Amino acid sequence: MKPMRLTTRASIPTGDNWIYEAKYDGFRCMLQWKQNRPTLLSRTGRLLNKQFPEIIDFCLQHEELISPYLPLLLDGEIVYLTHSLVSDFTIVQNRGRLRNQTAIDKQQSHHPCHFLAFDLLIGKGEIYKKQPLFKRKERLSSLFQKATWPLTPSKQNDKRIQLITYTNNHQRLWSQVTAQNGEGMIAKHRNSQYEEGIRTTQWLKIKHWRIVTVVLSHYDRQNGYFRGNILKGEQWIEVVHFKHGLSKKEEAILASFFQKQGQKVSTEQWKLEPAICVDVACIDFDGKHLREPTFHQFQFDSDPLACTWKQMQRQLHPIPESISITHADKPIFPKLSIDKDEYILYLQKVAPALLPFLKNRCLTLIRYPHGVEGESFYQKQCPNYAPDFIETRVEEGIDYIVCNDVHTLLWLGNQLALEFHIPFQTIDTNQPTEIVFDLDPPTVRQFHLAITAAKQMKEVFDQFGLYSYVKTSGGKGLQLYLPIANNQFTYEETRLFTKFIATYLCEQNPALFTTERLKKKRDKRLYVDYIQHDVGKTIISPFSPRGHADGLVATPLWWHEVNENLTPHNFDLFTVIERIKEGNPFESFFAHKDKQPLRDVISELKKRIN
Repeated sequence: MKPMRLTTRASIPTGDNWIYEAKYDGFRCMLQWKQNRPTLLSRTGRLLNKQFPEIIDFCLQHEELISPYLPLLLDGEIVYLTHSLVSDFTIVQNRGRLRNQTAIDKQQSHHPCHFLAFDLLIGKGEIYKKQPLFKRKERLSSLFQKATWPLTPSKQNDKRIQLITYTNNHQRLWSQVTAQNGEGMIAKHRNSQYEEGIRTTQWLKIKHWRIVTVVLSHYDRQNGYFRGNILKGEQWIEVVHFKHGLSKKEEAILASFFQKQGQKVSTEQWKLEPAICVDVACIDFDGKHLREPTFHQFQFDSDPLACTWKQMQRQLHPIPESISITHADKPIFPKLSIDKDEYILYLQKVAPALLPFLKNRCLTLIRYPHGVEGESFYQKQCPNYAPDFIETRVEEGIDYIVCNDVHTLLWLGNQLALEFHIPFQTIDTNQPTEIVFDLDPPTVRQFHLAITAAKQMKEVFDQFGLYSYVKTSGGKGLQLYLPIANNQFTYEETRLFTKFIATYLCEQNPALFTTERLKKKRDKRLYVDYIQHDVGKTIISPFSPRGHADGLVATPLWWHEVNENLTPHNFDLFTVIERIKEGNPFESFFAHKDKQPLRDVISELKKRIN
């Protein structure tokens, strides 16, 4: 069955007969599931089973559960979620091209994908495409409820088949999508039948266009394309080639200008010195070129030298309307030439990885009103001038800020909150939701002690079958994490475990490690801090910057990176943004919460005490 196709529209249709979904930037795909034969078929009919084995494996693991509903045909999208409303197309595209099994296995680990379903076309062998959309949606939702599959997209959920949600509130959805820099929205007529292979006006796609200003550089008469550059450092780099969007008259005038004023570089090509600026609409930037570019308008009054990499990044990541950025050019990390605008941009880019760790937690912030070279102060109490959208939680008389969305995060960024410290539990419980060890060497010169301790501790965790994670502290040490299920252990119980691990490590290496809290008694040994893991205490959040002149970040690491070449000074704001493109070492953190075999370990420790 060929998928029903969408029509592009500039405006959102309104009325009671329309429903709205987020548009995900992935691979349109049919999941055809017969007995023991789940298959992923692209829009063109290409088999994708080999490229996305995690989805096929999930199907086979749930074969017995879903067998009463087979044969089954779902229409959906293969995505790499960065947010519940956003997919990274570049990662999905790269994975779709892979043929080498080793590369596929690595990408499956670093960039696990989901299949998001939005339509049910066949169930129990019965064809539903003639039924109205709202009926098919009801059947699809019922199927997911019975299968206990996620009813909303979630990056943190490792169930690889999830449901795309829809809403009647297009304004709220559009606000959420644009705030997250999503691809756009899909509007569907609630009574629409499924028209196989047809481009229909019953399903409409409304794209979230970003406008980028570039400088015209080349014209190719053979294919009619114009090229645009931006200035990165002192070098002009090409970021777009386009021809769509120009009227016949505009295209002719521009081509004539190139031929008369430009330098002919080949039979069909002309080059122009930086002079003419134009706005190009696009949906994203893939690292080399603007995606789906179309001419928007001329910018004759713009200075070509203002068309910089920094300006392009800001145009690609516009600030939500709810946020007002003040003094954007204020130096924040002068040593790295990072101003407030670039710091806010860091928060926008890192938000999908940072926000899950801030979610539903009472924040302790460290603010630097004049940048890292100025004075700083701790802030727990939400200020009375905070906007209405800031969520708070009162704990022990303090009205804490709770950061659950990008709007709050960017508002805090504008307040120059540089450090985000979080408790070990969420606002939903008074019990820990992770275990954290802080490995604190005397100075950064003894960082090798943290490496040794971390590797030895991981050996112990592995023997217990525990999932463990490691990150830099953003200072001179390392921090080890073990996710645990909510409301499973008390702090007293986790203290049994943390004390046991710390004591064991120090007994094995008394000359290197200590649990002595007083610095003067440590004798240049690494301090294994397990006391800090307690109610009311906090730890620096993964991906949070630190108030350090070098712009260091508390950076999640892959375990293979914990070796003699590791140094905490390798991880600043710029480095972390590039690292996230290659994968998030804490990707599976929340999925492993319910899989830790810690209960048996703690039970055994209790027996030893008794």
